[in-house]
Formats: sequence, C-alpha cells, structure tokens
Amino acid sequence: MALDKSKLSDLKLDRDNEDRGGLGWLLWLILVVALTGGGFWAYQWSQKNSAMEVSTVAVRRVVTGERATVLNATGYVEPRRLSTISSKVTGKITEVLVEEGMKVTKNQILARIDTTNIDASLRLAKAQLEVSRTAIKETEVRKREADLDLKRVAKLVKEGISTQAELDSATAAFDAQVALLARQKEEIKVSQRQIEVWEQELEDRVVRAPFDGVVVSKNAQPGEMISPMSSGGFTRTGICTIVDMSSLEIEVDVNEAYINRVQPGMPVEAKLDAYQDWKIPCKVIAIIPTADRSKATVKVRIGFNELDPRMLPDMGAKVAFQSVPNEAEPTVQFVVPSAAVAERGGREVVFLINNGLVERRAVALGDEKDGEVTVLAGVNGSDTIISPVSAGLKSGIKVKETTE
Repeated sequence: MALDKSKLSDLKLDRDNEDRGGLGWLLWLILVVALTGGGFWAYQWSQKNSAMEVSTVAVRRVVTGERATVLNATGYVEPRRLSTISSKVTGKITEVLVEEGMKVTKNQILARIDTTNIDASLRLAKAQLEVSRTAIKETEVRKREADLDLKRVAKLVKEGISTQAELDSATAAFDAQVALLARQKEEIKVSQRQIEVWEQELEDRVVRAPFDGVVVSKNAQPGEMISPMSSGGFTRTGICTIVDMSSLEIEVDVNEAYINRVQPGMPVEAKLDAYQDWKIPCKVIAIIPTADRSKATVKVRIGFNELDPRMLPDMGAKVAFQSVPNEAEPTVQFVVPSAAVAERGGREVVFLINNGLVERRAVALGDEKDGEVTVLAGVNGSDTIISPVSAGLKSGIKVKETTE
C-alpha cells in the first residue's frame, strides 16, 4: 500500500519556528526582569535620598515631689453673686433696656414699669399742696385781724366800755386762728410727705441693677405684667438675671469618706471641660460644715487664683486637690507625648534625629496621664524626639524636621 507523501509532510516538525518562538519568550523574560530590577533599584535610591517629613517635640522637664494629688473631684463653676432682677411692685412693663451678654453697672436702669396712675396721683398731691399753701395765707390774714380785735376789745374793757364777755369772745377767736394756722402748717407737711410717697412709687417703677455684672438671661418683654411674687397666669416674676463675674468659683461635692484629705487653703489644680489642656491654679476657700445625707457628700468651695474671661457660670470642671509642697527632696523627671513612644522588638523606644538621620533609643517608662508619659531613663531635657511615630520609621533613614 503506497503512502501519501503530502500527509507525511504534515506530520513533520518545524524546528525553525520552534527555535524562533522559544528565543522570543526568553527575550521577553529578560526584559521584564530588567525593568523590575531597575524599578526596585530606583525605588531604593529614591527612598535613600528622599527625606521623610516628621514632626518633633522637645522633651519636657518636670520637677516632681513638690506637690502630689491627694484627691480628684468634679464640680461646676458657680457665681457667688447671682440675682434675678424683679420689680418692687406689680405693673405692666413698658421698656426693657438690656439684652443677654450685656455688661451693666450698679444702679443702671434695666427696665421701666407703667406709671400712668402714679403720675396722676403725684399731680393731685402737688395740687393739694398748693391749695394748702394758699389756705395758710388766708389764715394768717384772719389771725392778724383777730389779734387786732382782741387788742381793741381789751382796751375797751379797761375803759369800761366793753364787757368781759366780749373780751373772752375776742380771745377765743384769736386762739382759734392760731390753732388753725398751726394745723394748716402740719397739713402742708403731710402734703409734702404724700408727694414723697408718690415720687418713691415712681422710682419703684424703675428697675435698676443692684451690682456690676453681666446679663445672662432676659426673662420679660415690654407689654407683659410683672410682679415681685408669683401671681399665676402670664405674670412674670423676673426681668433678667445678672451674674457678677468677679465672684466665680468652683463648687464640688466630695465624698464624706475622703473629706479628711481636704483642708482650707490647700492648693488645687482645676481643668474646665471646655478647655481640657488649660491647667488653672486654685485653692480651697471653705468646706461647708454640713453633709448631704442623700449623697453622702460634703460641699467644698474652690477659688480661682486669677479670673479669666473664658470662665463662665455652670461650666463643668475637674479638680485635683494637691498636698502642700514638700521642700525636702524634689526630683526631676522627663515627660513626652504618648504618641512619641513606639514598641520595637518587645521594648518601648523613641526616635531622635541625629544629623538628619533617625536614631532609635530604648526608654524606660513610668506613669501615663492626659496623653503624656513619664520617661524614667533614656532621654534628657535637651533631647528633641519625633512625635507622632509613623509605621515606617526606623533607624538610619533620612528625615526632614518640622517642629510643632
């Protein structure tokens, strides 16, 4: 049986094409390896020669042993002088001259109450005073006339012309005019006192500030009724509330089990909830000599050493009662931010900068408080460390310092 040569040629391997395909793949593999190696080398070169930007902080030096916190407590800023201003009389408000946040001085006018009826009564009292003054002039004339009649009758009695009865009648008429004049003079005084009463009523309808302070709330508007006591309905009992900002202090409730740690005059460090990083020096003013049986606490008043406009009534505050300074053996410690400490190889370390390169240094740590940690060994007061520590930070890399 004869074989078909054309079919046999189809079964022949093409060695030339196979050699050319293998060489192409080898060239592509060499090119990929070269590019990868070049990119890695370029990355390493750029990392070696480019500087990482880092923030640095100085190590803080703290002298300890002078004061120690013996007790912590919470409380609120309270004013010793706070007044809700009302009027002495019931009436309709015609004018309110204050707004929240306004500073006022002692005796400054805050509001006015309607005086329509008082004005009318005052005018009537003044008119009555004028009538009394006119009447007294008439009485003085009548008195002089009675005096002349008395002298005339007395002369006639001596001459025997007039009788004793006529003399007694003239004497009585004169004495009556004298008494009437005295009464009218007293009536003038009464009219003057009545005018003073109505003038005081007018003054009572002008509401004034009792002391220097700041208006913290406005409670009434023109047209509303106000009364010094609650009358129900829509009657107001106060126009505004004034606070004397110079009387601010902190009031805290101390558990009665620890009140023996607190003494009048002892130093206190306070922090307002609104300003957590602001440490305010204070001192104990007084311990209120009574306990709250429902809470088992004793109230303690704490005064600020210096006042500040940022202090506002009813702000929350945290206080630390501190012991009296111990002058025996003060010690020096170093404090760094907690973010400046990292763990490497099971040890706490910090990173310093030496000639533009990172230097890692192992440290021994103490207590941590308020985002700071005490370093017992490993740094000194002249060191500047990197904070915060990033994940890629290590010894020997080049960095660029940006001090905060």
